[in-house]
Amino acid sequence: MAGGVAVNGNDQPNSDKPSKLDILDDGGSGGGGGGGGEEGEINDNPIEQVRLTVPITDDASQPALTFRTWVLGLMSCVILAFVNQFFSYRTNQLTITSVSAQIVSLPLGKLMAATLPRKKIGVPLTNWSFSLNPGPFTLKEHVLITIFASSGSSGVYAINIITIVKAFYHRSIHPLAAYLLAITTQMIGYGWAGVFRKFLVDSPYMWWPANLVQVSLFRAFHEKERRPRGGTTRLQFFSLVFATSFAYYIIPGYFFPSISAISFVCLIWKHSVTAQQIGSGMSGLGIGSFGLDWNTVAGFLGSPLANPGFVIVNVLVGFGLFLYVVIPIAYWSNSFEAKKFPLFSSHTFDSTGAKYNVTRVLNQANFDIDMDQYNSYSKLYLSVLFAFNYGLSFATLTATISHVCLFHGKTIYQMWKKTTDQLKGHFADVHTRIMKKNYEQVPDWWFVSILVIMGGLALFACQGFGAQLQLPWWGVLFSFAIAFVFTLPIGVVQATTNIQVGLNVITELIIGFIYPGRPLANVAFKTYGYISMAQALSFVSDFKLGHYMKIPPKSMFIVQLAGTIVASVVYFGTAWWLLTTVENICDASLLSEGSPWTCPGDDVFYNASIIWGVIGPKRMFTKEGNYPQMNWFFLIGLLAPVPVWILSRKFPNQKWIPLINMPIIFSGAGGLLPAKSVNYIMWAIVGIFFNFYVYSRFKGWWARHTYILSAGLDAGVAFTGVLLFLTLQSYDVIGPTWWGLQADDHCSLAKCPTAPGVKAPGCPTF
Repeated sequence: MAGGVAVNGNDQPNSDKPSKLDILDDGGSGGGGGGGGEEGEINDNPIEQVRLTVPITDDASQPALTFRTWVLGLMSCVILAFVNQFFSYRTNQLTITSVSAQIVSLPLGKLMAATLPRKKIGVPLTNWSFSLNPGPFTLKEHVLITIFASSGSSGVYAINIITIVKAFYHRSIHPLAAYLLAITTQMIGYGWAGVFRKFLVDSPYMWWPANLVQVSLFRAFHEKERRPRGGTTRLQFFSLVFATSFAYYIIPGYFFPSISAISFVCLIWKHSVTAQQIGSGMSGLGIGSFGLDWNTVAGFLGSPLANPGFVIVNVLVGFGLFLYVVIPIAYWSNSFEAKKFPLFSSHTFDSTGAKYNVTRVLNQANFDIDMDQYNSYSKLYLSVLFAFNYGLSFATLTATISHVCLFHGKTIYQMWKKTTDQLKGHFADVHTRIMKKNYEQVPDWWFVSILVIMGGLALFACQGFGAQLQLPWWGVLFSFAIAFVFTLPIGVVQATTNIQVGLNVITELIIGFIYPGRPLANVAFKTYGYISMAQALSFVSDFKLGHYMKIPPKSMFIVQLAGTIVASVVYFGTAWWLLTTVENICDASLLSEGSPWTCPGDDVFYNASIIWGVIGPKRMFTKEGNYPQMNWFFLIGLLAPVPVWILSRKFPNQKWIPLINMPIIFSGAGGLLPAKSVNYIMWAIVGIFFNFYVYSRFKGWWARHTYILSAGLDAGVAFTGVLLFLTLQSYDVIGPTWWGLQADDHCSLAKCPTAPGVKAPGCPTF
């Protein structure tokens, strides 16, 4: 958690000197960070971490929503949205976070402040005017630009639906229906956010721990920096890393993709299925595999440099227990007929071990399940890893609930009680009082208008266009009800513990039982029920960041609204462009050798639509299906945090015990499919090296350079990848034809089934 002495927007330590800074003092000293008890709550904030990190000062005259904010914010939003959607279809994904834009926009903002003319420009036919350069680049502008960028980096979940319709089911979808699906799922949550912002933003007890890291980073960037003797400034270091990453990625991105995943075991034992299952980092356990590509490290799991050390250890424990204990035992004991199928696959199979022919059980006219065809064909089977992945998702859900109740339940209850008491008495901390005094609040009707408009458009998208999305009107409203009911309790948990309980499994489970046999209805319901809640909490979290940084609420709202609309357009446009121009996109069997357009994330989403939508949970996870045992994971997850909690109570001096986080352990391995074992291995190696060795031995360097190193590596890979596509790969110039062009580890036998008599292309028959 961020700590230390807070520094105000004018680069001075907290003080009682008013100047242009507004320090509210309602019956107290107005002093800062150390207050406690009733006086501390009145004059600052009741949460110690907030008192140590967030200043109690504000310069209301500081420009926020300026010309520079719009230019740099929109540019960041567009670039991040394009790059993230572009790379989401590639074998090695890459996600660029808003931290990259946060770093790059600082020197650009200062450059604009130094070069743009200050003359005011009038808006024709109005009394409005604005300045291209209102003065020095401000902290508030920087915050708003980063909020713009976060809209572009957060993704549009509904694009997965569009992709599986066009690239996997090979059906048409009206582009307007597709776009309305994308924009409404992103924006319906703003309505829930408006309803609950009084509880989740204004209350000092809803403190959103993750935002304190951002507050600290913003304040560090706006301190005056001197280049250390023999060293570099942060900008110089970023430029060096970016240039190096940009140049190097030409090798794994074009000339030698095979170095993204190297397996010594496969190179030595070229004809052994078992050896390749053990050694393959792409299709097996990954023992002895590694990659020499930053995209392999950060492509699926995000940059390990930005994760706390204890998180990396928990993920690694979950990954190790799952992949090296549970899966080998289950596979080689032939549980769930595991040997009929590949060890490591996100595909679905029939009883013979062949890929499940979903067209045989789908009524093409209505695009729903044909039960006669299903009964005469086969039940649905999964690889053992994919089946246990669903078990882990069940365990993660209940473990999160149990963990939060045990470790944070008392705190959450106390904070919620104080929140409701505060709202009854109109009591607020210093930050809320500053915001109420200095800035005009966002009217409730703004939120209500968005809720009504987007709700209507969502109904139109699902009911119009020949009901292509299959979800009936009651399903749309039911998904809204689920999101509405869960937004506040999950928001309280996230605002106090930094843990968000996902609704994706529950929503697809509910609609799978109520309305089975319809794949698009299932994924549409899941998206409206889950993502609208997640978007609401993302909006509220950003609003709390603006609350801490004293950003005018209307400016925050406008930036978030504009960023969401622009990002939705760019994500949709990029996806539609690639889906309609890249031949055989997402079909690995038809793509040319070395083509990166394998869509690993969408492949998992597609197969999930078959499991939960076409076949349905009743025919998968009850006695009618093959995997009723996976339901035990609900109980396992619920009970798993209990021993950790008991040990933490019995040995309170052992500070490492509470760091054992069962939800992270369960979810740690849950990223396997689409991520591969080599991604986990390299992510863990890099993360442990930087967050343990470098952190302990070179803490000053780590504090100054780690986040910037991460941003520079991400940015270099992104720019080179896009440049290679636009100049070469879009013209089918994939790369030089040779052994190293394959973007895998040359472990083709790792994908082979080992059950007697099962045949698969390119595999021996046992």
